[in-house]
Amino acid sequence: MMATTHALAGALLGSVALLVAPEFAPAAVLAGLAGGVFPDLDLYAGHRRTLHFPVYYTAAALVALGVAVLTPATWSVALAVFLLAAALHAVSDALGGGLELKPWRGESERAVYDHYRGRWVPPRRWVRYDGAPEDFALALVLAAPAVALHDGVVQTLVLAAVLVSGVYALLRKRLVVVAEWLVARVPESALAYVPERFVSDLAR
Repeated sequence: MMATTHALAGALLGSVALLVAPEFAPAAVLAGLAGGVFPDLDLYAGHRRTLHFPVYYTAAALVALGVAVLTPATWSVALAVFLLAAALHAVSDALGGGLELKPWRGESERAVYDHYRGRWVPPRRWVRYDGAPEDFALALVLAAPAVALHDGVVQTLVLAAVLVSGVYALLRKRLVVVAEWLVARVPESALAYVPERFVSDLAR
């Protein structure tokens, strides 16, 4: 799924604060957005492995949620939502496509790495690939409550995420063509710094 889809899922998690502790809602939503994006910061360095921890994020999130319940404060609520959003991101990556340059081919059996069990979790492909039409549809569904419930900065960020999602979904397959063109022109000495999925696909 797109990083923006994960971010919007995090924003929806944070919006739950409106029901139980509305004074923490703005911080919770921003933390959810950040936590939803955070795992994908490993995009060019061991993607879906370096910063993706489906089991450990979940365990940490449950502990942080307990702390937030016992000592409600902006920092504790924000930390809990951040970790919950990161956990949801890592877990839900297994519902998408595999880790490959052209995931619509459905050839990769690596969706997300489970450090606890020491193995790759295979993709379910409910969302065939990041930027697929169903991915954008999911982003719209996740964004709708946040747009309706918030205004100001939060609403602007959510709408911006929807806009980025739409543009990315429209250009998704064309971006691979651009990436292939660029990687084909990278000096051989620099290929070690290019993500493996780019190099392996071009080698076919």
